[in-house]
Amino acid sequence: MDVDFIFRVAAIGIIVTVLHQLLVRSGREEQAMLTTLAGLVVVLLMIIEQIGNLFATVKSVFGL
Repeated sequence: MDVDFIFRVAAIGIIVTVLHQLLVRSGREEQAMLTTLAGLVVVLLMIIEQIGNLFATVKSVFGL
């Protein structure tokens, strides 16, 4: 896992937070919640990909 991955997750978090605050202040709480949920799904998909890479690495190390 690279430092680049951590920066990408942090950038998505910052963008989602700013969008959430803008939408809440404009009175669109439903869209703010959906934006937060979409950001969470994107980050979870990124993490799942990294976990898959981890399992592949462990599998190759132990020769399974």
